[in-house]
Amino acid sequence: MTYITKCAAILSVSVAASFVTGCSMMETQPINSAPEPVPSYDLSQLIHQAHMQQEQRYQSSTQFAPSKHNKTLVNYVEQMALDLVDTMQLEQDISIAVTSFVDLDNSLTKSSQLGNQLSESFIHQLQQFGYGIVDFKTTDQILVNPRGDFVFSREVENLANKRVASHVLSGTLIYRSSGVEVNTRIIDVQSKRVVASSQKLLPYYVLKNDDINLRSARLN
Repeated sequence: MTYITKCAAILSVSVAASFVTGCSMMETQPINSAPEPVPSYDLSQLIHQAHMQQEQRYQSSTQFAPSKHNKTLVNYVEQMALDLVDTMQLEQDISIAVTSFVDLDNSLTKSSQLGNQLSESFIHQLQQFGYGIVDFKTTDQILVNPRGDFVFSREVENLANKRVASHVLSGTLIYRSSGVEVNTRIIDVQSKRVVASSQKLLPYYVLKNDDINLRSARLN
């Protein structure tokens, strides 16, 4: 009986010690009852970001923009002039007036630095091929003032009031994803018949290299 009593006493002491130890551990360890915040995601924003990244990768893979190149706008005009000469259905004994290239829109009256520079380059190129070029912006008199001596004008009253050219060269500009599409034609003024044509894409990196502004020009 004494042995059983001693065992019971030892067991009681062990249980009590375990209980005290457990309580002390519970007191020393802080209880974090608040759940950890779950990050929230905006699904529409994630889809938009993924779409933009895919679009950037596509643009990078489809657009060729070399860091170094020797191509200029003049080189492309030379190629277009060759196309015009190859498709020309008339002899060289014609007079051609060259006008500004315009944006292909509803008005067909918006030009730009690119449109005017193309017309100036074609004047030189076609004259080099032996065609008669008429500069209808030339006045009958030379205007002299303190700013300089001038012979060109865009004022209608200062220009010749008679037809000075049998044909006209002009074209339209279409802005594509990788460059500007230039459609050039030579037209018979009287019959409106297209006697020569050319089509060429001017890459944006060439225009950027030549510092060409694509915004609509304001002619004074």
